[in-house]
Amino acid sequence: MKLIDAHTHAWGRDTQELPWRADLLPPEWDGAYTHEDLVRDMDRAGVAESVIVTTPLYGRDRRANEYTMRSIEAHPDRLWGVGLMEFFPDDPADARDALERVTGHPRMLGVRMHAALEYGEIPGDVDRTGDWITDDRLETVWRRAGELDTAIFVFPKAQQLEQVETLAGRYPETTIVVDHMAWPDETTAPDEEPWTTFESVAEHDNVFVKVSSVPRSAEAAGDSRWPYEPVHDYVTNLLEWFGPERLMLGSDYPWMDDWTDYESCLSWIETVETLSRRDRAYLSHRTFEDLHG
Repeated sequence: MKLIDAHTHAWGRDTQELPWRADLLPPEWDGAYTHEDLVRDMDRAGVAESVIVTTPLYGRDRRANEYTMRSIEAHPDRLWGVGLMEFFPDDPADARDALERVTGHPRMLGVRMHAALEYGEIPGDVDRTGDWITDDRLETVWRRAGELDTAIFVFPKAQQLEQVETLAGRYPETTIVVDHMAWPDETTAPDEEPWTTFESVAEHDNVFVKVSSVPRSAEAAGDSRWPYEPVHDYVTNLLEWFGPERLMLGSDYPWMDDWTDYESCLSWIETVETLSRRDRAYLSHRTFEDLHG
């Protein structure tokens, strides 16, 4: 089956030209994970294409997405990108301009909002109830994203899903992609609030969900062993609420501890009994192709 990985990361060495702004590497990492490394791992795992989601390692300014752009240019038939930007400049018009600049490349799919983290030049600690994504100053960004037919990739915790629902209703012309299933963890259960707020979010057809970072969520639930069974019920519920046509598979590799490999981040999908072959096809590539072309 064709595989498109909707969520990966890659970054270069810490150089004078592209310096790291902070030590924000994945656990157990102390150096680069380059686009060459990623493509090599994709080949081993049978992944046709993948999306590099820019890490905060390079900050949020005009140079933040430079490595992602270079990666796409190096592998134009294999890689896509999602960028970062400054959402609260002194002049709101500058945010609109930044959005246009970041998404100007045809293989840059949109920009990411780290809703689950304290806002700053470098995202801070986990903040399960922060509401900066609903700030009125971002209206220009949300509406311009709809006009540009680009996406806003929101990374919330379950406690922030009500905000996602509000934004989806406020900006129906804008595509919203929820990263990592709102990152289930020890504070959530698949059949209880706040995570079940997803059922209401699903009523807005401009919202899609990445079924991604599954090993990390399983580890938070106390069982990091493949095939990550603690997460399967979450996937089953998302399938019921969104249908497979609005779900996409992603690895989040290499943002993992050293207890998993790239292929394991994706192959677990074959073990979920509630997924049909059609469901797996949509999660594995068809939803991505329908959404992004």
